[in-house]
Amino acid sequence: MKSVSFDKIKLGGFWKDRFETNRDSTIPSVFDRFSDTGRFKAFECNWKEGDPFKPHFFWDSDVAKWLEGAAYSIALSPDKELEKKIDEVVDLIEKNQGEDGYFNIYFTVVEPEKRFSNRDCHELYCAGHLTEAAIAYYNATGKDKFLLLMRKYIDYIYQVFLVEDSAGFSTPGHEEIELALIKLYDCTGEKKYLDLSAHFINTRGTSEKDSGIPDWSNQLYFQSDEPVRNFIRAKGHSVRACYLYSGMADLAAKTGDKELLEACKRVFDNIAEKQMYITGGVGATCNGEAFTEDYLLPNDLAYSETCAAIALAMFARRMSAIEPNSKYDDVAEAAIYNCILSGVSLDGKSFFYVNPLEINVKKYNQHKKWYKASHNLLTQRVEVFGCSCCPPNIVRFIPSIGDFIYTYNDSTVFVHHYIESEAEFDGVSIIQKTEYPNEGDIKFTVKGMAGDCIALRIPGWCDYFTINGKPFSGEMRNGYAFVNIDNDEQDIELYLDMETRLVSANPEVEANIGRVAVCRGPVVYCAEEIDNGNVPLNNLIIDSNYEAEIKFSHDFNSYVISVNGFEDTPSDKLYSTYDPNAVAERKLHFIPYYAFANRGESDMLIWFRIR
Repeated sequence: MKSVSFDKIKLGGFWKDRFETNRDSTIPSVFDRFSDTGRFKAFECNWKEGDPFKPHFFWDSDVAKWLEGAAYSIALSPDKELEKKIDEVVDLIEKNQGEDGYFNIYFTVVEPEKRFSNRDCHELYCAGHLTEAAIAYYNATGKDKFLLLMRKYIDYIYQVFLVEDSAGFSTPGHEEIELALIKLYDCTGEKKYLDLSAHFINTRGTSEKDSGIPDWSNQLYFQSDEPVRNFIRAKGHSVRACYLYSGMADLAAKTGDKELLEACKRVFDNIAEKQMYITGGVGATCNGEAFTEDYLLPNDLAYSETCAAIALAMFARRMSAIEPNSKYDDVAEAAIYNCILSGVSLDGKSFFYVNPLEINVKKYNQHKKWYKASHNLLTQRVEVFGCSCCPPNIVRFIPSIGDFIYTYNDSTVFVHHYIESEAEFDGVSIIQKTEYPNEGDIKFTVKGMAGDCIALRIPGWCDYFTINGKPFSGEMRNGYAFVNIDNDEQDIELYLDMETRLVSANPEVEANIGRVAVCRGPVVYCAEEIDNGNVPLNNLIIDSNYEAEIKFSHDFNSYVISVNGFEDTPSDKLYSTYDPNAVAERKLHFIPYYAFANRGESDMLIWFRIR
């Protein structure tokens, strides 16, 4: 199976707007904040004690993700000024890289004697992100300086970890380099990079050198409590975990390792069926930013980090590319249109690290210190964080969204996601005309596929669909409708019904017992207090015999929804006899979850009582 890369796709519609906001607002905004906080200056490697902005051991990765995203943007929309900014950073890397190839802005100037001694200090993680950035910039511009510098560094890491085994640990504390190495193998054809990725994955959970851990942590947090092929469920730090699972999927695809692929399948199913929020968010707790117990999915204290949703979408895309199955892209789609987009404001300048499913402003303000310090929760997005991994992850995710759309083999093109676009690859041209995710009508114009099939994903949320105006009677397999292409140029019209629907949770999810969420297509909706008469949102109840009214909002670039329901009669009593008639009929108003917290501070709720 081959994937169609984003640079073969011209975006339109919803995602063109998002790309332009990312290009014109998010990329420069993150650059400015990283400049203000000393992250770019740190690449000069001249910090000394007493200077401001002491480099942090993960700052390389913050800048690297920005570099990668800027490179992706350039690939779609050339920008010489943006290239100049990247070249300036690359020049600093060249100037300050060690003769042996080592480069890290923290260990070069702060603790040079301790490099490759502390497993949890992100050296390999930073190296991985820098490598991905170098590959992206090479692919976008053809300039190879950055790529050669990172190859020199990776060659050194290969010598230290695989040949000499001389580092203080065997595998990364924060996974990421595993999937970067496979990208480097694809870019260069150099098998040693694939071997190094396999070494890190296969050694995980087996090395005595990895036994030393911080007092606050444990091996489960690092996904190091057992060998990867024994994995049954997702565990530990959710971003690290999903980057590891992505690397495992890549390695399984390259090597045909069925045992490794089965481990990936088990972990994915556990996430999708027992450890994922309706928004596609994962990592329910602030304690270790981690996966927890099955079905333990609190709403107001949901951690649901933006980076974790991005990493989950990356994992799902890889699984789909190995064995197309709609369940993978259903998960990716949920994460993309909900938790990931929630991570950035509509103007592209501010961000959430944590994406809760419920906000009570009064409670938050009464205990702000606890919420912010202990749970990293905010009621409004901010432009930069002390740990600012999420903003540059958004920077790189949005321009590369085209990576998710198509995969293909000798006889079939699989359409995994519906995005207005024009794609050309291997003699095939596919044009999608659609207002998805707002509408379920998708028109394809397909050229160069006569005698082959196009497989259209039918999302799990869709109860009714038609192809060319009729119920489909052809082959359905793993959630895909297989349509034969008979002509050199052929039009196909897919209709996915997007009726508003109420979704309930498994009763094992205690936080949502007796509650429902409003959804339409792939978009999860929430209510904000400012749209609902400034009454406590938990006083509102959805009528099970609801009727939905939808209206397009240009502010949100999506439909807003109103449904009929009820409002509890206020009471000052702590307890009172239940009176089913002590409610007033009223309308409840909902907006897309990704659009909340863009109009000032307000209560927010997804899961509502129903009667």
